[in-house]
Amino acid sequence: MRILLIVAWLFVGLGAVIYHFGPGQEKLEIDRINRVIQDARDSVQANNFTEAVAQYDEVLGSLPEDKITETRQVMLEKAKAQMMAAELPQARQSLETLLTDVRGDQNKDARFEAEVQSTLANSQYYMTWLMRLEGLPEEEWMPEIEAARQHYTQLTKTAEQLGDETLKQR
Repeated sequence: MRILLIVAWLFVGLGAVIYHFGPGQEKLEIDRINRVIQDARDSVQANNFTEAVAQYDEVLGSLPEDKITETRQVMLEKAKAQMMAAELPQARQSLETLLTDVRGDQNKDARFEAEVQSTLANSQYYMTWLMRLEGLPEEEWMPEIEAARQHYTQLTKTAEQLGDETLKQR
């Protein structure tokens, strides 16, 4: 009986080792990614946007391809950090790509799409101000502000359809 208990106890240890080096590695990677995301959010809170962008890049490079929703959320957070890190043109370009991807998805979340659209409209608005500060003629910055206005108008309609007052205020 004693030998049976010892053998059983050894199999428990063997099972733990097999789990650790098998599916446990995936869990460890997910934990590491979550820590980096939290560090990036902490960097945003501390107004260290350049570091946050680098951390979001690390997360995007580590996320599995099947985690589409999580990848899109991180891309949105990265674009917001880029806007604050003086990388407005890159943020605007990635937001346009993200909005196109979200709109092309059949299982899209209307609230997430509205959040992406709102962030894109804000980036277009800020780009207009940058263009005006640079002294560009009205013909160059007017389409940019008009696109932002159209996004804001569409967001208001979406907010009314969803019954979400917070979207109207963005």
